[in-house]
Amino acid sequence: MQDVHSTVCDTRLVKPPANLREVDKTTLTWDQLRAALAKLDFRDRVLLKLDMTNALRPSELFAFRWKCHCVAAVSLTIVETIYKGKIRPFGKTKGSLTEVPIAKELSEELAAWRQVSQQEYDKKKRKHDLPPSEPEAFMFPNRDGSFMDPSNYRKRVLHKLAEELELPKLTFQVIRRTIATLGKTKGHVKDIQGIMRHTKASTTTDVYMQSLEPEVRSAINSIYDELVGNGTNGPAPQEPRSAQKRSERAPGLNSERAEATKTKPVRGAVLEFATRMRQSRGREVLLND
Repeated sequence: MQDVHSTVCDTRLVKPPANLREVDKTTLTWDQLRAALAKLDFRDRVLLKLDMTNALRPSELFAFRWKCHCVAAVSLTIVETIYKGKIRPFGKTKGSLTEVPIAKELSEELAAWRQVSQQEYDKKKRKHDLPPSEPEAFMFPNRDGSFMDPSNYRKRVLHKLAEELELPKLTFQVIRRTIATLGKTKGHVKDIQGIMRHTKASTTTDVYMQSLEPEVRSAINSIYDELVGNGTNGPAPQEPRSAQKRSERAPGLNSERAEATKTKPVRGAVLEFATRMRQSRGREVLLND
């Protein structure tokens, strides 16, 4: 038992290596995202538009079936995900399986893609898979009609795009990080958290959002303008709530006290207080007698 205990203690004292791999913080620009979309055919363009607009995880994106698309509500419902080549009825987090709103134009493009894919299906000689008209059919199936492998798509499509457009990197993780970062100017942090479907806002801000140099420079210039007096004065300091409530309840009393403070000098107030004390003591003596 002693040997086992000593071994456990020794393992806890082991320090991780100092030269660990740095965390990837790659983000792209709007122009780079548009350039990537412009290079794709109709199916892949709709697929990546959906991924970019809603910052979907690949495990969610490739698991969509046509039953998930609600045209009336202009939304998609995540009901299952893909993991290691299998469909699972749960997601990465508690909030993963949910209904997500999509852009109206994107919803129309999905409907158009369904028609196109149905036409392509009708031209097939061998039809072993479900037609797109069936609700259980996958939106973006592989050749066999099953779901596409995210890893295969990343290597076959995304890596090829990155090489052609000379992008620093293009993966589903980079797309999610980019949307979280660029989305800071499009909505509140809580809105971006909702798009990313993170349980905690700190995950959105600390892990996915990256500081952009123009934003940092703008903040520095704003601080400098305030220091040299070119900035705004800012709002006037507010009175505490408790004081505000007291003033609202007794406005007349507050005004009398204010007038008394203005009119009476300090010495007069002290003499008046001393006179009252002497009078009260005299009354106490009379009562005791």
